[in-house]
Amino acid sequence: MSYKIDRVDFQHNSAKEIFVKSLKNTGFAVIDNHLIDTLLIDNVYNEWSAFFNSDVKFDYMFDLEKQDGYFPIKSENAKGYSIKDIKEFYHIYTPWGRIPDSLSKNTLKIRHELKSIGNILLDWIDELTPKSIKKNFSIPLRNMVKDSDFNLLRVIHYPPIKEKDEKEALRAAAHEDINLITILLAGSKPGLQVKNNENKWIDVESDYGSLIVNIGDMLQECSNGYYPSTTHRVINPSSDENYSRYSMPFFLHPRDEVKLSKNYTASSYLQERLKQLGLK
Repeated sequence: MSYKIDRVDFQHNSAKEIFVKSLKNTGFAVIDNHLIDTLLIDNVYNEWSAFFNSDVKFDYMFDLEKQDGYFPIKSENAKGYSIKDIKEFYHIYTPWGRIPDSLSKNTLKIRHELKSIGNILLDWIDELTPKSIKKNFSIPLRNMVKDSDFNLLRVIHYPPIKEKDEKEALRAAAHEDINLITILLAGSKPGLQVKNNENKWIDVESDYGSLIVNIGDMLQECSNGYYPSTTHRVINPSSDENYSRYSMPFFLHPRDEVKLSKNYTASSYLQERLKQLGLK
């Protein structure tokens, strides 16, 4: 079987079948025609670009326990790596997390729209998952993330690569996501790659504003491996394309008490992974 990440027209009558098939085969899918307003996307990225290029960000330094706020460059390493990623980012949790007042209106609006789309996508997965696999789900997927305090919007800035950066460092080293599914609002520059079933890196083709959706480890865990949490990374730009890159993933994450499998709750799984990432 060829490895093909499908592009899905969100409003097409066959969208859910194409979407779930792509997730099952590759762990990824790209969604177009999703109706999040392009002007809203532009405004959010422009506002956060200004934030990351100001010293105001240091007034919102991350809380080690709550994990909200601003994380400076080289705060995080991928699981199994000691070298830190070349990126800075901001964590937004609602309703309790911190967010600068000047950024809140558009950011919270786009977060709401991503969450609404996420609920639909989780319903599609639930509906089309074989009964023999779905019996492993302790509750429907949408219910796992309902009222969760840990649904996370992360706004990421990958700065231009500098001479002083470690030669082996990447913008984001090879990793898998922790949560159920991730909805990435594709940003300003290419660079996202996934490892296919032949252990080769391939580019994820998308347009600015597309939604790139991928399976996280928690869905892999609760589906007993049926849905693959595919390894991915963000590579460094070539010297003639060495500009800032922005992206905005929304991580749909179960409530603490949700049972993923006989081995884990959502809480125990998260704490284990945060330690591996150097964030605990």
